[in-house]
Amino acid sequence: MSETENIVSALQNEFGAGFLTLQNTKDEFPTCWISADSIIEVLSYLKNIHDRPYKMLHDLSAIDEQARNYRQGQPESRFTIVYTLLSFERNSFIRLKVPLTSENPSVRTATKIWNAANWYEREVYDMFGVLFEGHPCLRRILMPQSWKGHPLQKCHPARATEMGPFQLPEDKQEEEQALLQFKPEEWGLDQVSGNDELMFLNLGPQHPGTHGVLRLVLQLDGEHIVNIVPDIGFHHRGAEKMAERQSWHTYIPYTDRVEYLGGVMNNFPYVMAVEKLGGIEIPDRAKVIRIMMSEFFRISSHLVWYGTFAQDLGMMTPVFLTFYDREKIFDVVSAICGDRMHPNWFRIGGVTQDLPNGWETLVKDFIDYFPKQLKLYDKMVMKNSLFKARTVGIGVYTTEEAIDWGITGPGLRATGFDWDFRKKQPYSGFENFEFDIPTGKNGDCYDRAWVRVQEMRQSLRIIEQCLKNMPGGDYKSSNPLTTPPRKEKTMHDIETLINHFLNVTWGPVLPPNEAIFGVEATKGYNSYYLISDGSTTSYRTRIRTPSFPHLQFVPYISKGYTIPDLMAILGSVDYVLSDVDR
Repeated sequence: MSETENIVSALQNEFGAGFLTLQNTKDEFPTCWISADSIIEVLSYLKNIHDRPYKMLHDLSAIDEQARNYRQGQPESRFTIVYTLLSFERNSFIRLKVPLTSENPSVRTATKIWNAANWYEREVYDMFGVLFEGHPCLRRILMPQSWKGHPLQKCHPARATEMGPFQLPEDKQEEEQALLQFKPEEWGLDQVSGNDELMFLNLGPQHPGTHGVLRLVLQLDGEHIVNIVPDIGFHHRGAEKMAERQSWHTYIPYTDRVEYLGGVMNNFPYVMAVEKLGGIEIPDRAKVIRIMMSEFFRISSHLVWYGTFAQDLGMMTPVFLTFYDREKIFDVVSAICGDRMHPNWFRIGGVTQDLPNGWETLVKDFIDYFPKQLKLYDKMVMKNSLFKARTVGIGVYTTEEAIDWGITGPGLRATGFDWDFRKKQPYSGFENFEFDIPTGKNGDCYDRAWVRVQEMRQSLRIIEQCLKNMPGGDYKSSNPLTTPPRKEKTMHDIETLINHFLNVTWGPVLPPNEAIFGVEATKGYNSYYLISDGSTTSYRTRIRTPSFPHLQFVPYISKGYTIPDLMAILGSVDYVLSDVDR
């Protein structure tokens, strides 16, 4: 009996009628439909089963099914809640779906099982209007509190032109200002502790230490942090909604901007999810090119973190040097891709074009140059006694706490857990590369920094292997669902010309199904969950970003520390607000 059959059989035996059906999906994840009455018991069972439990709530999202044409025998549902769980012992995911048919959809909260469920459930409530019974503070999280409607419902407008012109009369402005006033009682926060009055302090959204448009409301007892209430959504641009009106091809540039430091790393999970839906095989050369460019952007992102983290802790010189080295990476990226931060270069089926003449020299020059810079930064930052005093023993958490809150990437590996999806679930040919997984010991700010520094060295190893072992062959698939045929071939036969025309104007039509694909991105595990309804556009695009759960974790690991410690904690988390808000 296969792994999938085992877990499905166990759920059927344990919950009987609560297990509705098994759905076959293109990604071959076990996808089980569970009744709303049984879902909390099923989630608790999967998390706590003695045989290789599903300890992490990887994602929680929803689907508005009301405009869907191809349900393919799925249970009747107006809204579907989707839980994705990860078992580290099994090295596998499971997807649970809950059909909701009521005019006022609701389901019980999972916050008593996973702390990570808090923000995910608030997001589903905000975007879809689904209520979670028993949630400790169910209120909007990405949209303003005054927003009318739920943006990811199919009935909600997708374009500004479908809505009236924006107006801000004086009474509305006063209303908006009043909603921005922080009221501790709405968050269940005390204003008095014993005989002492607690203070509430706004940090951000303009503070440089928040690394973007983020507002943190600090509850302070003297100099010590009692609690933090993050206020996010300032950077929300409706990235998932926009996917519903862009073709499979034309949505690729939008992925570049989801985590604006990751460049092509953002294209990676999206195009692979589309390729999974379309059954598209990728040439080996395209796979290795993708890996090489993604690792360049891993180093680039880590350099931004390195310099700004040192700056947060009082150093000025490192940020200038790291940004100078980042420019050297951008020289390579722009020569190969034609652009720097947002090259929009990966394509469904491969990459935009082949590597240019002379790319080997550019890559080799950087490989030869960068190791001595890392040694310089070690001496300047990592071995600096003041840096150690600000980071060692600060913001400590365990592997178990990290898993409970949905932490992935360097933040998880800093606790000593050597989990890297490039090794555990290799994609794009990563199984053919030799590299190590750096891990920390204490799970503090210093370890999170040390892991990222070592990751840059490992990325160099991977890039060097790409340079020495770049396969020959084509840079994109010949599958008609992929990028258009080469332009020079379009004048030779009418079929190629028509194929080119349709790909450019409409894009491919993907068969009805669904698939998820994720990568070990710069900040953690980043995945795209795509549903096709047999159209040229996505019916539902769910973007699971690592920064969202990571920022939710900040209040928990900051309690008892001071505001200067908070600056170290925020920097060590290495989130990006566009990655949080989407």
